[in-house]
Amino acid sequence: MGEFDSQPKFMIPERIQGVSYDIAGQIKMIWEVMKAPLIVPMLKLGVYICLAMSLMLFMERLYMGIVIILVKLFWKKPEQRYKYEPIQDDLELGSSNFPVVLIQIPMFNEKEVYKVSIGAACNLSWPADRLVIQILDDSTDPAIKQMVEMECQRWGSKGINITYQIRENRTGYKAGALKEGLKRSYVKHCEYVAIFDADFRPEPDFLRRAIPFLIGNPDIALVQARWRFVNADECLLTRMQEMSLDYHFTVEQEVGSATHAFFGFNGTAGVWRIAAINEAGGWKDRTTVEDMDLAVRASLRGWKFLYLGDLQAKSELPSTLRAFRFQQHRWSCGPANLFRKMVMEIVRNKRVKFWKKVYVIYSFFFVRKIIAHMVTFFFYCVVLPLTILVPEVHVPIWGAVYIPSIITILNSVGTPRSIHLLFYWILFENVMSLHRTKATFIGLLEAGRANEWVVTEKLGDSVNNNKNKTAGDAAKKTNAKSPKRTRSKFVERLNTLELGFAAFLFICGCYDFVHGKNNYFIYLFLQTITFSIVGFGYVGTIV
Repeated sequence: MGEFDSQPKFMIPERIQGVSYDIAGQIKMIWEVMKAPLIVPMLKLGVYICLAMSLMLFMERLYMGIVIILVKLFWKKPEQRYKYEPIQDDLELGSSNFPVVLIQIPMFNEKEVYKVSIGAACNLSWPADRLVIQILDDSTDPAIKQMVEMECQRWGSKGINITYQIRENRTGYKAGALKEGLKRSYVKHCEYVAIFDADFRPEPDFLRRAIPFLIGNPDIALVQARWRFVNADECLLTRMQEMSLDYHFTVEQEVGSATHAFFGFNGTAGVWRIAAINEAGGWKDRTTVEDMDLAVRASLRGWKFLYLGDLQAKSELPSTLRAFRFQQHRWSCGPANLFRKMVMEIVRNKRVKFWKKVYVIYSFFFVRKIIAHMVTFFFYCVVLPLTILVPEVHVPIWGAVYIPSIITILNSVGTPRSIHLLFYWILFENVMSLHRTKATFIGLLEAGRANEWVVTEKLGDSVNNNKNKTAGDAAKKTNAKSPKRTRSKFVERLNTLELGFAAFLFICGCYDFVHGKNNYFIYLFLQTITFSIVGFGYVGTIV
């Protein structure tokens, strides 16, 4: 027996004696054995990392909040900060004092919106002989291509200089179409190019308000307008998007323009100096954010950008969850992939100041495009719920409640009219952070879907949607669908990843309700409901 007594002993709970084949008992036994040496230290490390990321995001939001207040109170308006002289109509000079402007409208099977965007471009208040409109149609549907071409011919017959342009293939997607358009001989005399996606509708005075900034300030490469949304009130999904995008324009774009004359081009509703595009290397299709890629490269060559918050263009928000998820994948994966490709180029650049490099690398890319997604998902959807199951790990109240509350309040300034939806917006953003985080890792690692490009589905404005809905309701009354088809559509709507997290958060909430002391179960149950709504695909149907 002495020989056996000298052998090392492992601290195993007494419950293991008299081994039971009860599965629950075995799981509990494994949990107890692994918790102290492995799970607790790893979870503590996760808490420390998430708290550090929360502080980084908090400081970024606080910095932008302070700057935007200073901008609104003390900064001069763009017309006073920059040289600005409106272009006057002159009967003697005619249109010769107006520069030649190219309008590019890239399209891909845009059946619902092509007439609106082409009509808005053709109605711009600019001399017809100083305007070149280029419709870059990559549509694969022959019927839609024919409709777009006929619309171009209709406007051409009215004296508008409009050209319908197609390619043999979709190489480079949007970037490839824009690049190909600039190669045409009939645009060589154009000084500036305004870009509008197919669902955008600029006001007639758009060019008259934007172009003078480019004429009077030769160091400005881009004038970016703000987006407004024609279908923001269509459903709860569009209201949530409006809240997120309004913060982006009201705060992020404004702060970048006022402090460093830099921000990411939004890909549409902007006017570029063509010379700046060429100097920066032109359009590149190496990522799915060709607009941000061009903006960063132009900025590294010393060009400045100007954001005009009062210059607006109407557009459409994705009104289906499927379209929104594809859009968010592209918007999250692309910047992360671009950061991977350009970070060392930014570091080695000699033409821009040190603090602008810090702003671009740390603030613009690292915190906003990477940390913001990851901390939202990992902290509030993974780490915080797990600490309920492992009471040995403590999350300080300032990290779990105070900092997130302040960040949320700072985020809400963009859309005051939706302040009553703020709490649900937080829950919805937490759900979407799952996909954004996944897309961010795909971009950083340049994994399989890094260059996936799915064009955002457009359904026309809210008026058309209401008409379609009425027609659809009438059709449902006359044409009863078979149970088999209904079942298949229900299955198509299911999002298993969200439903899996809903189950995980529900278990954590139940455990906290029975054993916890922090009352996190209130948040967890509400977050469970939100994950379930998205998981069953109903978020786009809630009005």
